[in-house]
Amino acid sequence: MKTLTLIFLLAFCVIKFPAQAQIRQGDIMIGGNLANLNLGLNDAKNFSFDISPKAALFFIDNLAVGLYLNLGIETAKDAGTATKYGAGLLLRRYANSNIEILSHGRLFGEATLGVGGMNVTKGGGNTNGLDFSVGPGFAYFISPNLGLETLLKYNGLAGFGNEGYRSNINLSFGFQIYLPRKATDRVK
Repeated sequence: MKTLTLIFLLAFCVIKFPAQAQIRQGDIMIGGNLANLNLGLNDAKNFSFDISPKAALFFIDNLAVGLYLNLGIETAKDAGTATKYGAGLLLRRYANSNIEILSHGRLFGEATLGVGGMNVTKGGGNTNGLDFSVGPGFAYFISPNLGLETLLKYNGLAGFGNEGYRSNINLSFGFQIYLPRKATDRVK
């Protein structure tokens, strides 16, 4: 019954409040992404999880600058535990609103630059230094202020430690809340 109620409320929000996704100067974006979720059920007993909270301010329409934080862990039975971290600047640019993929969707590109590291406990390589990433994404707005998104990014980590450079490509899913500059400005 609770599931049916949740589905009904979500459908009501989508129908009642159609998303136009007007991302304007002065708006604030707050949210995050989840990636690399893995819960091994066989003999390896591995587990991995990454979370990336974000906050940004739109300085001009469709262009946001802000901060990000990356936290992650990877562990497996009889193996080392890897902890990942990163923090720095975020730049996000949304495609023009007249480029329509789905009626409430927007394409965007995201790039990050900061400091980060990956440290492995049992004989693994450690890398700490410059953390960067770049990639395309897609946000689907279920309401004018809430977007569900997917993001495909190339991540690089260059610096010091046993390994001088690490890189990967990951697919993450998340949500963003878009706070308007003035609530009364949106009502017309």
